[in-house]
Amino acid sequence: MADAARRAVFVDRDGTLIEDRHYLADPAGVALLPGAAEAVRRLNEAGWLVVLVTNQSGIGRGMFGEDDYAAVHRRLVELLAAEGARLDAEYHCPLAPGDPDPHHLRKPGAGMYLRAADEHGIGLARSWLVGDRVRDVAAARELGASALLVRSPQTEVDEAERLGIPILPSLLDIIPRL
Repeated sequence: MADAARRAVFVDRDGTLIEDRHYLADPAGVALLPGAAEAVRRLNEAGWLVVLVTNQSGIGRGMFGEDDYAAVHRRLVELLAAEGARLDAEYHCPLAPGDPDPHHLRKPGAGMYLRAADEHGIGLARSWLVGDRVRDVAAARELGASALLVRSPQTEVDEAERLGIPILPSLLDIIPRL
C-alpha cells in the first residue's frame, strides 16, 4: 500500500446514509437521512476518506440491474455534492445470500474493505466501519478497525450490545467519536 497511514470511514448506504427502501432501483427514491450529508462533509474536511461499502443483493436476486444501481448511486452522489460532501470511493457486492463468494465480498465478509484498503492505501487499524446492522461492521475485529452503529429499525440492539458495538442516533453523532 502506498500510504498505509490513510484513515477512512467505511459507511454503509441503506439505513446509514439514506433511508432504507428495500431493493432500491429508482433514483427518485434516494433520500438522505438527517445529518448524513453534514457528517460526510465534516469527515471530508477533517481529512478522512469516506468509502461506501454496500451489499446489493437485489442485483443477484434479479430484482434490478447494475445500471439501476449506478443510477441510484449517481443520485446519492448528487445529493451529497449539493451539500458540499463527497464519497471518495464506492464498493458494492451484487451477490445474493447463498451465492458463491470466494472473495468474501458480501458483508459480513471483509473482501470489499480489503480491496478498498489495497486500492486506496488505507490503514485499516486507523479506520472505522459504520452501518446500521451488525453485519455492516462485523469485519472490524478481523481487520483491526473500529466499529460503530447508527440506529435504524433494523439495528440488532441486543447483539450489538453483546458484542460491545456502540450504537449512536445518526451518522452525524459519530463525528465526536473519531
